[in-house]
Amino acid sequence: MVMKPEPIFAAIDELRRPETKVIYMAPDGVPMNTELARDLASETHIVLLSGHYEGVDQRVRDGAIDLEVSIGDYILTNGTLAAAVLVDCVSRFIPGVLGDEKSLTEESFMNSLLGFPQYTRPAIFRGMPVPRVLLSGNHAAIDRWRRDQQIDKTRRLRPDLKD
Repeated sequence: MVMKPEPIFAAIDELRRPETKVIYMAPDGVPMNTELARDLASETHIVLLSGHYEGVDQRVRDGAIDLEVSIGDYILTNGTLAAAVLVDCVSRFIPGVLGDEKSLTEESFMNSLLGFPQYTRPAIFRGMPVPRVLLSGNHAAIDRWRRDQQIDKTRRLRPDLKD
């Protein structure tokens, strides 16, 4: 089943303002990534369109959509979950949304690296200790350890992220 163009155009026409960016969630769209999320966070008015089953009439894509976005190389039954992923990802870059703005610079995919391992108390749980360096209080050594962990993890799990 393909969604008809008339009601979609009517809805978009009703919502569109001069600054509106209309985004269609599509498996063949541009890949969602951190850079795109950061760019979209600077937009002032976004309208998201989520298809269902076979999607929307091609004339909608050709005549009403500014950007098509994919959240990955797989197919969902509809674009609602993809739209929710986009909203969550983009909202992190809107000032005040995060409690700690450092999260934007220390998370996975920043600087093309995956995140470093995180630990909490107790220092030893079921025989598994927190790495000694994290208990040392030496912040420079901790920063080096975290960076080394990010590089190693990225090399093992996502070598495509580093050139």
